[in-house]
Amino acid sequence: MARQSLAAMVADDLLNRIVTGEFAPDSTLPGELELSAQHDVSRMTVREAMKTLQAQHVVRVERGRGTFVNPLRRWTSLEAVLRAASAGENVDTASIQLIELRRMLETGAAELAATRITPDDVDVLRAHLAEMRHAHAENDVDRFVAADLAFHDVILRASGNVFVAVLFEPLTRVLAARRRETSAVVAIQAHAIDEHMRVLKAVASGDPEQARLAMDHHMTQTMDDLATYVLHA
Repeated sequence: MARQSLAAMVADDLLNRIVTGEFAPDSTLPGELELSAQHDVSRMTVREAMKTLQAQHVVRVERGRGTFVNPLRRWTSLEAVLRAASAGENVDTASIQLIELRRMLETGAAELAATRITPDDVDVLRAHLAEMRHAHAENDVDRFVAADLAFHDVILRASGNVFVAVLFEPLTRVLAARRRETSAVVAIQAHAIDEHMRVLKAVASGDPEQARLAMDHHMTQTMDDLATYVLHA
């Protein structure tokens, strides 16, 4: 196996140990000798793994003192942050921050989509909304979540901004997990259907301001539902 592949495996294992709380923020990581023994790899491989985590600002090296775990707010790797959000103890905080991020990205995407969406896109949105209704009637959570995510994906891509879809793609796995949790509540499903219908009408109307407001209203409802039915439940 190539050394780079080994280094990636060591970096991945260390990141997993960090996000699961084995190494807390500002704690010291084991030294090269200890890590090389734990993973049965060379010190050079461990050094390369550390460079990877350092480049992502997951860890910092303090000369003469050792390698320390950085607080999550200093991390610059979206993938690493998402793993921390999925596996960490502050799940409630992560859920709220994900909705805040969605509000920032998706309201703008809806605004752009209103001026660029095609009739075919609108038909696809209607189909996804119909699928949500059918899944709701049968309380099929997985089917409901799939249609929900697909609905939003159409709007993101209809915005015509390639960066929006690229930024959102890594969030899909975390969003799917969060949606399954919230969509298990029947009342939340009903609210989501109403909100998606509002967004569909606004985007299809071609009015960017109404589309932005409709998506913002949807995010507000999502936050309210999270607080009412899920957090600290």
